[in-house]
Amino acid sequence: MLFSSTIFLFVFLPLVVGGYFLCPRRGRNGWLLAASLFFYAWSEPRYLLVMLFTITLNYAGARLLGIPSYGKGMRRGILSLVCVLNLGMLGYFKYADFLISNLNLAFGSHLGTLDILMPIGISFFTFQSLSYVIDVYRRKVPAQRSLPKTALFVSLFPQLIAGPILKYHDICKQIDDRRETVADVAAGLRRFVAGLGKKVLIANTMGAVADPIFALEAWNAPLAWLGALAYALQLYFDFSGYSDMAIGLGRIFGFRILENFNYPYISKSITEFWRRWHISLGSWFREYLYFPLGGSKRGTARTALNLFLVFLVTGLWHGANWTFIAWGLWHGCFIILERIFGFTRTGGRFKQGVLHLYAIAAFGLGWVVFRADSLLDAWRYYQAMFGFGDDSAVSFSVSYFISHQVLLVLMVGILASTPVFRLLKNRLPQRFWTQAATQFYVLVVLFLSILSIASGTYNPFIYFRF
Repeated sequence: MLFSSTIFLFVFLPLVVGGYFLCPRRGRNGWLLAASLFFYAWSEPRYLLVMLFTITLNYAGARLLGIPSYGKGMRRGILSLVCVLNLGMLGYFKYADFLISNLNLAFGSHLGTLDILMPIGISFFTFQSLSYVIDVYRRKVPAQRSLPKTALFVSLFPQLIAGPILKYHDICKQIDDRRETVADVAAGLRRFVAGLGKKVLIANTMGAVADPIFALEAWNAPLAWLGALAYALQLYFDFSGYSDMAIGLGRIFGFRILENFNYPYISKSITEFWRRWHISLGSWFREYLYFPLGGSKRGTARTALNLFLVFLVTGLWHGANWTFIAWGLWHGCFIILERIFGFTRTGGRFKQGVLHLYAIAAFGLGWVVFRADSLLDAWRYYQAMFGFGDDSAVSFSVSYFISHQVLLVLMVGILASTPVFRLLKNRLPQRFWTQAATQFYVLVVLFLSILSIASGTYNPFIYFRF
């Protein structure tokens, strides 16, 4: 059930919000849990058992870790078992066929693939579950005694499918006790509508340009660059729009979910990019993988190895394809080089401009291999971008994909990927940005988004596949 679908906007969401506030306070967690499990079962009923197993496993593991009489060895054994089962389940659903295919390729064998359908959002709720048991193991938080509250943390529907990834120590107090106000509901609705507009009005329009371009057999340089730019905007507004909607929905129910994006396309290094892009994933890897590996405390060589491993896993987390692994290592190599050569943001405007261009080139070219179906396809696309493609085989020109609407959305998307609108709002006199003006803006975005949804145009969510 997509957030941008009519069934969600006009049936599911009104019923859930209405029922939530009609419930007595003690029953609201239960109502939200039932809604979250229904939301997940709507998309994949048969994989609701996977969700329930994940909840039960991590609830039981955390309760065992919370037993005071267990020594260090016993607690390590419990944590290891729970982590192996969580990651084993993720590995089976997400990577088993990938492993079999590569074994066949490497050894010339003919093992049959399992044709496994991956449960939606498994990468997200598996990492959330791991954060819970690790937090309990580290004694940062006590084990949750309530199974329904544990289930609510793992399955909370606003961010269940595509994040942000919640860490238990950030949200546990809100599960036990939170207060919803009219101001929270209003702010949550505004944030949800803003995310819906990002997704429906910008990401979908850019996707309708990027997808057919990447699907071509050959490209000239202008066409290839247009496809890369459109995909970069599609991916950012698709994912950040989903995160905005998730944060807004959480706010309606009294949850303060941490920000997941902070204008990553204005970064001046890849290190800064990862402080701004998918913040919840980056902080998860930093807290639960990079620091346990030793972080940057064991010398330059060990730091480089730790960063290499983290970004290898980051690539794998995104999908079972060599393109994702290459994309993760691409970013890892840049960050290692930045660490070695001491990249800094200090300096004059010229230096900052050069660094910004460097960062745009690095992550922008990285999106090509992220989008490609194979490394060979990515290589062919790179060749076209730099003028080494087969122009004689190109059957479409840039003008075929650029309408007045696309050009307008392209320009708005480029501007909206920077803080320019926020800065403009802050500098305008108060009389130009009143509460009435805010409400009018929200209503216009909502109206245009619903109009687009009703027309039945292209409406996927990229990160559902992860």
